[in-house]
Amino acid sequence: MLTYPQIDPVALSLGPIAIHWYGLMYLVGFAGGWWLGRVRAARPGSGWTSQHVDDLVFYMALGAVIGGRVGYVLFYNFAAFVQNPLVLLQVWSGGMSFHGGLLGVMLALWLFNRKHKLGYWRTADFLAPLVAIGLGAGRLGNFINGELWGKVTDVPWGMVFPHVGPEARHASMLYQFFLEGVVLFVILWWFSSKPRPLYAVSGLFCLSYGLFRFLVEFVREPDVHIGYLAFGWFTMGQALTLPMMGGGLLLLWLAYRRPQAAKARA
Repeated sequence: MLTYPQIDPVALSLGPIAIHWYGLMYLVGFAGGWWLGRVRAARPGSGWTSQHVDDLVFYMALGAVIGGRVGYVLFYNFAAFVQNPLVLLQVWSGGMSFHGGLLGVMLALWLFNRKHKLGYWRTADFLAPLVAIGLGAGRLGNFINGELWGKVTDVPWGMVFPHVGPEARHASMLYQFFLEGVVLFVILWWFSSKPRPLYAVSGLFCLSYGLFRFLVEFVREPDVHIGYLAFGWFTMGQALTLPMMGGGLLLLWLAYRRPQAAKARA
């Protein structure tokens, strides 16, 4: 049995200014995505420049943070927003929705392509492997904050979160760090290292993330104010993930149907 180390969520205090680990994890995610984006852009024939990557990361940062926070409030904590609208601005306290962030990034992609005209799905395919870095960093931020813990368990690697109770629980945020951060990045980086049909990388991202998130939800404690939506196990996270998995399958079908259709026409 393990015990949560009670990490101070504030990394550094400078007078009245407090720098939180959670915010630093987002900075790590964006910096890592920016660096790897430049590595991808440097590949022969990529069609991307370092300036493209710089602009893309800026747009994505805005889309992910704004969309993630708005999505969390709308999907998971709308009652608190009604009582105090300023809760929307309290990003440092945690509470970011991946699905809201995804919608924000999709809008940011559209704005980015209005300027650079590289193609929406071409840009999405370029971006998909980089997103996993931010997802992994965000889950580490959740762990540092001691939030999004899992269900009570008797597995040897169960962790006691003293601020939650004496029972050992699944450290579900670390499961998500491993699956959504490490494993997802390895899959997408390897898959995108060779030329793939349009939509394929984005489709694999949506399907893989959706599957990983759906599985982890079985051992993750649902939000107390929401609970289970149905069947005594079906959560809001799973409900929001189902369309994502369906969209991923559709994109993969479109990606690998196109070459076959071209051959058929020939």
